[in-house]
Amino acid sequence: MGSRTPSKIAIIALMALGSVAMWVVNPVAWIWGVSQLAESSQVQMIHVVMIMAGIPVTMVAFGLGLGALNRLYGRVSGTGPTVRVAAPWQRSMRDERDAGAPRTVLDVVMVCSVALALLAMGVWFLFFAQGGGLPSA
Repeated sequence: MGSRTPSKIAIIALMALGSVAMWVVNPVAWIWGVSQLAESSQVQMIHVVMIMAGIPVTMVAFGLGLGALNRLYGRVSGTGPTVRVAAPWQRSMRDERDAGAPRTVLDVVMVCSVALALLAMGVWFLFFAQGGGLPSA
C-alpha cells in the first residue's frame, strides 16, 4: 500500500458522496427549500420555475466540483490525462471504433451512482409509492 493510497481513497469517497448529492440531495434540497418559501400548499408558477432553474444550475456546480476532484485524483495517483480524446459524436464514422481511451475514476463513480439512483427510484415506485406504483386489476 503506497503512501498516497489513503488520499486516493478519500478523493474517491468525496467523488461518490458528491455524485450521490448531485442526483439525490440537490433536487430534494431545492424542493424542500422552495416549499419553505411557499405561503400555502397551492403550487405557484414561480416556485416551479425556481426549482426547474435551480436544480440544473447546482448540478453544473456539482459537476465542476467533481471534475476538479477527478483532476486532483489524477495528480495524486500520477494518472492525469496527457492527451485530449475526441468524444464519439465528434469523430468520423470511418474512424476506429474504440480509441482505447482509459476510463477515469469519475466515470465509474458516476455510472454507479446513476445506476443506484435508478434502482432506488424503481424500488420506491414499485413498493413504497402511494397506491403501490402499479395499477391494480
